[in-house]
Amino acid sequence: MKALVLCAGYGTRLGDLTRDTPKPLLRVGGNSLVDYILANLHKHGCSEIMINLHHHADQIRSGLEPWAGRGVSISYSLEETLLGTAGALKKVAPFFEQEEAFVVHYGDVVTDLDLTKMLHFHRKCGALATLLVHSRQKSNSALTFDENYCIEAFVERPPEAFWETINTTWVNSGILVLSPRVLDLIPASGPSDWPRDIFPKLIQSRSLYAYCLDSYRIAVDSPERLGQLERDIQSLKFSGGL
Repeated sequence: MKALVLCAGYGTRLGDLTRDTPKPLLRVGGNSLVDYILANLHKHGCSEIMINLHHHADQIRSGLEPWAGRGVSISYSLEETLLGTAGALKKVAPFFEQEEAFVVHYGDVVTDLDLTKMLHFHRKCGALATLLVHSRQKSNSALTFDENYCIEAFVERPPEAFWETINTTWVNSGILVLSPRVLDLIPASGPSDWPRDIFPKLIQSRSLYAYCLDSYRIAVDSPERLGQLERDIQSLKFSGGL
């Protein structure tokens, strides 16, 4: 199985921490964030990884050189202008179009998710796309799904008043298992994003499914979250597989 890890962003919410260092290379517990991501992908059979680059691209290339000796083949897609979470995939479509299924993994999400189980669920549902979801009060997204886990509604960055109109705590966890037919839904050029541009199409065709998180996961999108990951590693709440 192949995977795309999204590493092109600026990581501005981490402030000075990402001024000279790209977010994927921030170190915690003796390893970089992207090291933990690659370790879990490799554990579940992803040996060919595509990484999109923009901010401090050369640093990321250099930082990941050791993975060449660990049985992981890494390719890179340099974006002169940012293409968004879905546009990044469209740019490298030939890398994935012959796969039965593949993974798109946000570059700031650290988890010990059992991707093998998620892939099995994706196949069982016959989904075009399966989205990892977790429960959190008033997060930056909200979604609902039916008794078969087919997602019926998705809202990105809902306003405060929204929470008075819907009873859900399920939110986007930043990992997707996809079938290659999804590539046809992404615009041929220019930036595009999963929540804004692609999820509505998938929901309309009832082909986007939710897989509920049952393991450790943290999105390192602030200094506070980086500190939390450090504490979780020290307390053995998260081991990282490295």
